[in-house]
Amino acid sequence: MLLFRRALLALCCLLLAAPVAFGADSYRVIRVYPHDPDAFIQGFCFSHGHLYESDGLYGQSTLREDDLATGHPIKEIHLPSKYFAEGLTSWGNELIQLTWREHTGFVYDRRTFKLLRTFHYNYEGWGLTQDGHDLIESDGSDKLRYIDPETFKTVRVLHVTYHGKPVTQLNELEYINGMIYSNVWMTNRIAIISPVTGDVVHWINLTGILPLPEERGPNAVLNGIAWNPATHQLLVTGKLWPKIFQIEVIPGKPGK
Repeated sequence: MLLFRRALLALCCLLLAAPVAFGADSYRVIRVYPHDPDAFIQGFCFSHGHLYESDGLYGQSTLREDDLATGHPIKEIHLPSKYFAEGLTSWGNELIQLTWREHTGFVYDRRTFKLLRTFHYNYEGWGLTQDGHDLIESDGSDKLRYIDPETFKTVRVLHVTYHGKPVTQLNELEYINGMIYSNVWMTNRIAIISPVTGDVVHWINLTGILPLPEERGPNAVLNGIAWNPATHQLLVTGKLWPKIFQIEVIPGKPGK
């Protein structure tokens, strides 16, 4: 019921805040990999050639290293049931994981998943990535926070807009070739955001990438972007999705 109310609220916000018309890049599926269909994925990232994910829901939240070929976890730990895991990124040899409403983040050793320390924040945790200098966090609004990776203090706030209008429901994040990619929750769109101006400079429209018979209800939405800079693999997936898709972005017409 809580997730259903959250979905309705998000849909109303999108109808009010999203632009009516936008140009969008399309995609070509290069390869399809299996994914755990019970994983409510919230964070997704490559680090040192390894693929990691953070899965949410109270009583089901985990941190995993995935075997991309099989979809099975190589390593996995479960969070205490009071935590709803959210965004995930790497920093050096560490993994950093957010929680939704618990205002708590976790720092793990990337190789062993040993918990090294915790940190706290006073807003909701949604998506997480990093640009080599700072962590970048979303909280479901139009704001992206730049966070010092040592102190976890906010360095600056970037407001995301499209044609001057705020873009809200920014969710899972990935930093790719100098741009911020963000899932827009409850949509099939990925926003490509300038880290300098906050403008959405492109959209990727992934409508139809998961066949209708494989969809598993209103909460099984697109969420998950992972980029491997060593191989230039761009992976996307979603909550409760049975597949991970390696895609190539096909440039479309600019927005109106």
